[in-house]
Amino acid sequence: MNDIRQSFAQHGLLRSRDRRVLGGVCAGLGHRFGLSPWTARLLFVLLLLVVPGSQILVYPILWILMPSEEAAFAQRPQTPPTTAS
Repeated sequence: MNDIRQSFAQHGLLRSRDRRVLGGVCAGLGHRFGLSPWTARLLFVLLLLVVPGSQILVYPILWILMPSEEAAFAQRPQTPPTTAS
């Protein structure tokens, strides 16, 4: 499961820690695709109305698989600063 989380993090799919309402999934998806968090939430709800039920399963799965911004930044290896001479 860590491989999946690392892959999501590499592709910019991170749950938002600042703009979250529930789990940060829609805000993270919106950020990844260049949408505002509220636009992503609105699209999520509209998709729920068109295809009922599928998002009820997709949201919790993404909540589990998408790493939070905090976890992604904590796992990055720290590189020492380079000094220019």
